[in-house]
Amino acid sequence: MSVTPHVIIIGAGLAGLACARVLVTHGVSCTILDASDDIGGRIRTDRVDGFQLDRGFQVFLSGYPEATAVLDYSALRLQAFHPGALVRYAGRFHRLSDPFRRPQDVLATVMSPVGSLRDKLTVLRLRQDALHRHLSARAGGESQSTLQALQAYGFSPVMQERFFRPFLGGVFLDRSLSTPCGVFEQVWAAFSRGAIALPQEGMGAIARQLADGIPDGTVRLRAPVARLDGGRVVLLSGERLEADALVLATDYATAAALCDEPVPTDPGRQSLSLYFDAPAPPVRGPWLMVNGDGQGPIGTASVLSEVAPSYAPAGRALVAVSLSDQSTSDSPELLAAVRRQLQDWFGGQAETWRHLRTDCVKRALPPLSLLAAQNGEGRPRLRRGLYRCGDYCASGTLDGALRSGRHAAESILADVNALRQGAA
Repeated sequence: MSVTPHVIIIGAGLAGLACARVLVTHGVSCTILDASDDIGGRIRTDRVDGFQLDRGFQVFLSGYPEATAVLDYSALRLQAFHPGALVRYAGRFHRLSDPFRRPQDVLATVMSPVGSLRDKLTVLRLRQDALHRHLSARAGGESQSTLQALQAYGFSPVMQERFFRPFLGGVFLDRSLSTPCGVFEQVWAAFSRGAIALPQEGMGAIARQLADGIPDGTVRLRAPVARLDGGRVVLLSGERLEADALVLATDYATAAALCDEPVPTDPGRQSLSLYFDAPAPPVRGPWLMVNGDGQGPIGTASVLSEVAPSYAPAGRALVAVSLSDQSTSDSPELLAAVRRQLQDWFGGQAETWRHLRTDCVKRALPPLSLLAAQNGEGRPRLRRGLYRCGDYCASGTLDGALRSGRHAAESILADVNALRQGAA
């Protein structure tokens, strides 16, 4: 590595962009290569008939610590969901809200059949423990599963099945609640610390803001990488690019293939989401709705235009549905089953809603086995001149992607500084 290195970053997702921002801030030049036609990786937003559709239903947690440090929230113009959820159970929606931020729902929350009064008081203890980083220790350690943590806190089976399994199953794409407790603690602290929100211009605005912090021309799109050749990158076109350091900011499977390592057989966690155009919102207010009955294909639903009006054209509403069974494939039969459940929830009006798109995102989140092996934080330096970053290197979250990008940049800068000191 030269004293004034040039770094090639493979992947223009959040981790790669975050890595580049740190490097250019410290005077290190970068080139980011991406096979796609736009930046963002899995965090992208498309315009379809005047609607704003994220690539799969996603939300942003403003309580994430790395995101708070890196992003300009005021520029993102975050639009918040209500702090809590509407839980569908026994033919009705029941409110379950954070009493600290929505005290007007305290009575409805206490009276709801979604868990006992003891369960709801325990949620407050879970909140405090997550904020003070005591949750994992009190649940038996970071390697415990989320389900084991909930059981250690004494939540009833009813609370686990009617609220935590559908809610956290949607967050982690893991209805078994096998996600490591350390990740659960980070995410629950973020829920407790900030808002569940959407940027006014869609989730893709996060990637665009990161890219604004790097020089024009840094990113090369439609530049798929075929292989690595020592310190060179060989593109699918045959072009060879020289670099002093390479950063693999791809998903875990692509990174393994480029390193000539065995590609993990675990396909990771996919997400399946459907978007509908409705003439009016079936539910007023920025609510996340979760399926507490455990019946039917729907896991969660929300009227995104009630959260952020920019998500739909004037006079229309955008309804997003995420499936509880993430292994399901898109099919006409699936769409018909979703429509039947929407009609059960919202009445006959749902029959006329126009289906805009179904998003099936492969490897939406890394395998749980990989997160457990990383124990929360992966080593960014693979060997001299080769580094990695990505959500799979940290917590599998958006915040983890940002943090791992910074860690990779810091590892490169440490190696550069050591080289400079040696040269001096």
